[in-house]
Amino acid sequence: MSDLAAPLIAWYRSNARDLPWRAAGFGAWGILVSEFMLQQTPVARVIPRLEEWLARWPAPADLAASPPADAVRLWANLGYPRRALWLHRAATEIRDRHDGVVPRDVDALLALTGIGDYTARAVAVFAYGDRHPVVDTNTRRVLARAVAGRSQPGPPARTDLAAMAALLPADDTDAAVVNAAAMELGALVCVARTPRCDACPLASRCAWRAAGYPDTGDERRRQARYEGSDRQARGAVLRVLRAAADHAAPVDEVLADWPDALQRSRAIDSLITDGLVEVTSPTLHLPR
Repeated sequence: MSDLAAPLIAWYRSNARDLPWRAAGFGAWGILVSEFMLQQTPVARVIPRLEEWLARWPAPADLAASPPADAVRLWANLGYPRRALWLHRAATEIRDRHDGVVPRDVDALLALTGIGDYTARAVAVFAYGDRHPVVDTNTRRVLARAVAGRSQPGPPARTDLAAMAALLPADDTDAAVVNAAAMELGALVCVARTPRCDACPLASRCAWRAAGYPDTGDERRRQARYEGSDRQARGAVLRVLRAAADHAAPVDEVLADWPDALQRSRAIDSLITDGLVEVTSPTLHLPR
């Protein structure tokens, strides 16, 4: 066992947040939905939306049987709404390829729409108890500091999985806890800007702390400003269609008063390209 694993396990068992997807028996479908929703979205916004989704669509086949427009509408304020379409497609693939059961195999999970390295391994580990390294943004920051002695992680790389695998105990249950603990530590203690090193269970073993907290640079990609962006215009178009009768409105009336006509057009065109809205002249509507 890595010398980081034992303190991580002990800390997690005393400090882990009580989150719905951590409840015993939550199920692979619920965990898959939660992982889609949690990408770049705060936990507090995800919890009520997750509960609403699972109440309406308790199994993949239930979501697959609904039109994609319902998924986009119920996605509401979670952001990055293409995830709603991807989740709908993944549900359809699970129904058609896997008899409605979320697969356990990482390669089978990776073959589903919208699922990458992190989500595939998170489902295999947290839903099925298998032993794999699970690496998200928070985990990468913990690895960068505690293991590599860096102030911030570099760009995501395949080596991240190897670095996390090196920390995992042989026992499957303990390995799952270490995966969850590294993410939780990065979310609550080893945060990006003001890490709480006094509360960190790895402080005495942290390579970055031992080196005197050097500033090794920050190569993280900065997210573009939302206010005034095309993303904001896209979100405004979707809000109009979600609220409209039958989720449809005349194209010329959608955001007709938007201050930048070219940006409005770009937003609508990009939503059509992404499959998030459709045009049946002269009407713009959510996908059917």
